[in-house]
Amino acid sequence: MHGGVEITKRVWRAAQLRRLPLWIGGALPWLAIPSGPGLLAWAGWCALDWVKLRRRVTFEWTAWLDGAVPEMEDSAALLEAADSPIARLQQQRLFDRLDAVISPAQLRQIVARHVSSGYPIILVSAVLAGMVWYATTRPSDGSAPVAPSPVGSATAATLAGLNIRLAPPAYTGIKPSESAPRDLQVPEQTVVSWCLKDGTAGDNKIELGNGQVLEPGRECARWTATESVVWRWRGERHTLRVIPDQPPEITIAAPTQMIQDLRENATGTAMAIQIRDDYAIRRATLHMTLARGSGENVKFTDREMPLPASNDPKQRNWSKQWSLAELELEPGDELYFFVRATDNAGRPQTVQSPTYTVRRPAPEQEAEEESAAMPSLVKPASLRSQRQIIIDTEQLIADMRGTKMAADDVRDRSERIANDQAQLRRRYGQFLGEESTLFADNAGSGTGTGGARKQDDHEDHDSHEGHDHGPGEHPHEEGHGHDHGSPNTRKSAIVNETQHILETYGHAHDEAENATMYDEGTKKVLRRALVAMWDAEKSLRAISPRTALPPEHVALEAIKQLQQAERIYLHKTAFTPPPIKEEKRMTGEMAGAASYRREQAGQDAPLPEELRALVGALSGDAGLPALWMRTANDWVRTRLKDDEQRLAAQRAIQDVADGCIACRPVLRAWLRSGAGEGQVLLQATSTVDTAFARHWREAAKP
Repeated sequence: MHGGVEITKRVWRAAQLRRLPLWIGGALPWLAIPSGPGLLAWAGWCALDWVKLRRRVTFEWTAWLDGAVPEMEDSAALLEAADSPIARLQQQRLFDRLDAVISPAQLRQIVARHVSSGYPIILVSAVLAGMVWYATTRPSDGSAPVAPSPVGSATAATLAGLNIRLAPPAYTGIKPSESAPRDLQVPEQTVVSWCLKDGTAGDNKIELGNGQVLEPGRECARWTATESVVWRWRGERHTLRVIPDQPPEITIAAPTQMIQDLRENATGTAMAIQIRDDYAIRRATLHMTLARGSGENVKFTDREMPLPASNDPKQRNWSKQWSLAELELEPGDELYFFVRATDNAGRPQTVQSPTYTVRRPAPEQEAEEESAAMPSLVKPASLRSQRQIIIDTEQLIADMRGTKMAADDVRDRSERIANDQAQLRRRYGQFLGEESTLFADNAGSGTGTGGARKQDDHEDHDSHEGHDHGPGEHPHEEGHGHDHGSPNTRKSAIVNETQHILETYGHAHDEAENATMYDEGTKKVLRRALVAMWDAEKSLRAISPRTALPPEHVALEAIKQLQQAERIYLHKTAFTPPPIKEEKRMTGEMAGAASYRREQAGQDAPLPEELRALVGALSGDAGLPALWMRTANDWVRTRLKDDEQRLAAQRAIQDVADGCIACRPVLRAWLRSGAGEGQVLLQATSTVDTAFARHWREAAKP
């Protein structure tokens, strides 16, 4: 088989070398123009040609060898696979003579007969490139030169004296650049320098949207970009957007579930990890913890393995098919693993993935022996919630739809979910008085058997009472008389009287519905949940997870209704003590320790008086308070987190500072949105309105 793979690679390599001049020669005309779209189109055509050539070589290379080399004896197909012993013998013969009958030169000749060089296609590419070049460089006929706009010329002359130099951080790998004033996007912590050319005079102040004012002169004005701002110079306004450094993104492609239970005949497990970052990944490690044992004899073994770097520093793709021997995973063990990645930022950001679990089940016989030998160590298994059952069912449906799963795997996973649903159903059934075998099997069997045995004994005793003993058979003396029926009669009378009292004044526990202390409304919700769980379990055991999903949601809704009813009850009966002033606690002084009135629905942080005065002044045409720009800039920077909103608010601040009266409502709206105004503030009033006061006011009216 190894020889078949080798001859396939040799044929494919020869075919690629045959077609390579075409791929390179067709790209030269587009590089000479130059034309980016044309080069991209040619690259797409080359990719399509490569795919067709690959498919053709895969299906036809055996026929090429059979037709050109008689020594192959029309058996080149055996180089790929041989199913019978005779075929494998012929395959071995072909492998022995392969190097002798097919040389590299002969192989190139064979490929040249079936794969064309494609030189006419190079000519077509050159003609198309010439047509594109002629169409883009031809001057327009009869078109007069357009006179430059005076406004545009003045703006260009004004902005010609300012340059912007950008020096991104070294870890980004972006080279420093220089450009004219325009809207820019820069990485975080980029040093932005505004530099003036020689001979530039006039107002050189650069106003930033955060309130800072820079004035470049002989030296450049520098600012470290930590937030997106709007800046302007000599009336021209531009935007400087800051791109924050994102933490690494970790994706675990395999295993697909957070908890993976291996099958009994499994020999290994797969792990596939993808890590991406916007600039570079400095370190990535895989942490594994092996748990072995049970009860108090659990032993943990930690292991850390670095993930290798790839050619692209921005991403690392790693996958491996582990064998159970490599992981040292024995029956009954659990393996926990997670991935930790760190980027190369100035302040490195470390991200850790969720923890995945790989379980190898223990043999059933061993588990039974352990439970029989050590009954004191057996603990009830933890129940899965209804929400987890729904998530498992949805994952099973998605896997069945997206991948071709084996019937055994589908049945195994569906039955596991059904078992979880059955355990949860029996747990909730206990609240309705149903018998459950979740934590004790056959709890009432002994009682029932004992009762039957007592009844049989009683019947035997009655038959013994009615038997006439002979003189020699009866062990008692003749003079001793006794009555067998009198004690039983008295005991039956006492039992009947006790049962009558319990039925009259007690609670009938013989019925399952009456075995609990819940009200009828709660029992109805419990019945609805149990019926839905029954339907879901039946569908899961029938290997129909799609029909099990609706009743699972019905059961979850009923459980949430029960929980919410309990929360409402606790909320109604809760007691909230009166508040105590913080400064009076732990002082030992009673003066002023009484409760004080608090405003209802009060804001966490009251608005500053400066901001209230500014919002009130913006409602009209009156003058604004002193230092209002500092107040507005600080408030916008701390309260508006979205870049677009913050930049729009900064533009409004600059417009109002320029004297725009119509822009005041816009700035006022941004300040109000940042302040969170519009909330209803409920405040208790200290005035007591009595019936006497109401009549007094009515009588005072004319």
